[in-house]
Amino acid sequence: MIAGPSFLRGACHAWVQSGGWGVSNTGLIAGDGESLLVDTLFDLAHTRRMLDGLAAHAGHAPIGTVVNTHGNGDHWFGNELVPDVEIVAAAGSIEDMRAVGPRELTALLAAPGRVGEYARDIFGAFRFDDLTPALPTRSFDDRLELTVGGVDVELIDVGPAHTRGDTIVHCPRDGVVYVGDIVFAGGTPIVWAGPVGNWIDACERILGLGADILVPGHGPVSPVEVVRTMVDYLDFVRAEGTSRWSAGMPLADAAADVDLGLFAGLPESERLALNLAAVYRELDPEPGPPPDGPALFGCMADFRAIQRMAGLTCGG
Repeated sequence: MIAGPSFLRGACHAWVQSGGWGVSNTGLIAGDGESLLVDTLFDLAHTRRMLDGLAAHAGHAPIGTVVNTHGNGDHWFGNELVPDVEIVAAAGSIEDMRAVGPRELTALLAAPGRVGEYARDIFGAFRFDDLTPALPTRSFDDRLELTVGGVDVELIDVGPAHTRGDTIVHCPRDGVVYVGDIVFAGGTPIVWAGPVGNWIDACERILGLGADILVPGHGPVSPVEVVRTMVDYLDFVRAEGTSRWSAGMPLADAAADVDLGLFAGLPESERLALNLAAVYRELDPEPGPPPDGPALFGCMADFRAIQRMAGLTCGG
């Protein structure tokens, strides 16, 4: 794993990591005497390292606000290490946080069979049993404008898409936008919530902001045009899923039937199984309750095994 701070422009900084599952990015907007932190990390060790690394960039502008872009643990489990601050998240994100926290991840790692093996493979570098959940202290719907040490910041909830709530953090003055997991730069996105069309709309909203630098939830700092790659993948998944659902193909067979083509080389490509499941749920007039976490991870574990037997590229 490679991690380190990056100065972007003006008040905007980032902590960028490279790696697989759970290896996410954070951001820092350092104003005059006050800073805003975009996300914490998956566990205490990684969050401490990030906070120490960004401290020099914050200078005399201590963190007064944390924004969690969404409810996946790799973007909020480290909140407890930033005490006595306002923690802000969209209402849908807080619902996700209450549903799945460190206790559920600890149980997933201890699960028997293929689910536990897969979870330990992808999350084995992290520790969850010493975490104390620190939930947001302020929620918002749709949009919230903040001023951080004289720097105007826009929070926009573009979810449900990747999750039930997905916040992008826009610094108009510096042309920088932190987009959470609406963008996986160089990786395979994963649709926990959907609908897929909402995610595509979210990408279009990002393109319409006028920013030119983008900090993704995962992957390197990129030109904002990288959003178009997300749109291409999501359009592909929606088309492939729709054609197989219309033909009556069972979901269990659909992922193995799809030729990933241009997207075959993306890491974590087994996420296709979950992404097709999201398309099937949207198309089913009576979808019923969504599968629980262990079942979802089981789907990806099974598909990765199929990929490996077929000699296909598969990260994770």
